[in-house]
Amino acid sequence: MKVRKAVILAAGFGTRMLPASRAIPKEMLPVVDTPAIQLVVEEVVRSGIRDIVMVISPGKAAVLSHFQPVPDLERALEERDKQELLAVVRATSALANITPVEQAVPMGIGHAVLQARELIGDEPFAVLLPDDIFDSDPPCLRQLLDVAENEDGPVVALMRVAKADVSKYGIVEAKPLGRRLYQLTGMVEKPHPDQAPSEFAIVGRYVLHPEIFSILAEAKPGTGGEIQLTDALLVLSKRRRLYGYEFEGVRYDLGDRLGFLTAQVGFGLKRPELADKFRAYLRSVLSS
Repeated sequence: MKVRKAVILAAGFGTRMLPASRAIPKEMLPVVDTPAIQLVVEEVVRSGIRDIVMVISPGKAAVLSHFQPVPDLERALEERDKQELLAVVRATSALANITPVEQAVPMGIGHAVLQARELIGDEPFAVLLPDDIFDSDPPCLRQLLDVAENEDGPVVALMRVAKADVSKYGIVEAKPLGRRLYQLTGMVEKPHPDQAPSEFAIVGRYVLHPEIFSILAEAKPGTGGEIQLTDALLVLSKRRRLYGYEFEGVRYDLGDRLGFLTAQVGFGLKRPELADKFRAYLRSVLSS
């Protein structure tokens, strides 16, 4: 499977991050000084894809505006000879080819994916959830793309979770195939710890076959009136081999307050201009 397009789902309300997300789209909340949505777009580009469909909800113009040229700001930076900042601003506008599509009614992740059907067409594609940020080299998406190409099949990112946490995730039933590679034979959404089929959770990166669109189009709304992507994946796994790959790297859940804080620490310590002073500060807090 050769993938040329990616879908980023940026239509959620971000209720887990209220009140911060009341007026600011959760995708625009920064990790150090970079909006989460930009980190996701950069991951797509570093994985070899430049054509992106961004699924947004009404009122999220700020997410799209972030990737558009800002002539007044560029002019001001140029006049003040702020060349480094000017390069940063211009690079953001030139990152990728982004086409928006609207999810007018919030009906779940599966429904959001379905909104991209016309723009994706009949070809495999990647899906990324901007709540999930990965620190990995190669990028998490690139790891999945390599599996999809080698195995000629759809694949999702897997992460081992503690037994106490399985009720927060979609948990898979998995058959080992090789190093970090599994065939998925079943999945359960947010199971009780005693009923979980494994310790592997699906996290927000997918490489999917276009057949998923017809499955989603025929799906009946489930809990909360939403169309679940997990349910469609289960149907897909019965029609063709669906793979899971335990990605290498660190994942941060930006939709969770603790995940948001740990992301600031993790990415902050990777910044050469911040790392030493930040590390010293953290030590002083821990020792006080």
